[in-house]
Amino acid sequence: MSAAQIELSGIERVFRLGDSEVHALRHLDVAIAPGEYVAVMGPSGSGKSTLLNLLGLLDRPDAGVYRLEGRDVTTLSPEEQARVRSERIGFVFQSFHLVPRLTAAENIALPMMLAGIPPRERADRVACALKDYGLENRAGHRPDQLSGGQRQRVAIARATIMRPTVILADEPTGNLDRATGEEVIRLLEQLNGSGVTVIIVTHDPVLGGHARRQLLMEDGALRHDSAREGAA
Repeated sequence: MSAAQIELSGIERVFRLGDSEVHALRHLDVAIAPGEYVAVMGPSGSGKSTLLNLLGLLDRPDAGVYRLEGRDVTTLSPEEQARVRSERIGFVFQSFHLVPRLTAAENIALPMMLAGIPPRERADRVACALKDYGLENRAGHRPDQLSGGQRQRVAIARATIMRPTVILADEPTGNLDRATGEEVIRLLEQLNGSGVTVIIVTHDPVLGGHARRQLLMEDGALRHDSAREGAA
């Protein structure tokens, strides 16, 4: 394996609920190389979503170190984490998380607006994204005027418009029928084929089976890593 793009060492995450503690992640050690396609799987409450939030710098561990592209991002300030998140990480969610009042084109452009990219460059990149994702004739439509598959394509276009090196997808086919879900899987696989690291959290064994590596979570711990099985 090449140098790790993502390296988690001794990661712990504990939530306190009243007088009790819930160990959402337990001493997690994982390394993911650039360009890998990984599925994080396991039952509800196994720590999958907590892990995704941590990888996306939406949450901080209580112990351990998270290195992204060799940089320790564990102790960065909120502002520094936001900058890394904007420039290096794209998110795709089950419920799309599009802004209802914005058109497809405006939703795609939103991360670039927040990053201060000039209007002309924004327009050029949005035009390319609309073409790449087959959305040219839906550019002026709001999310409620789009099908589920079109909304997820808009979400993927928005997630990739800043040209991130990592895509984090949380149940990206969960609200889609099987045929539309397979189309979304193909889009994610194309991104991975272009060199983007893709990490998917899913309950769906079919979706998880598309990934070249599976991580099985249980009670906050990594119970199985198919990469280690292959190396055995």
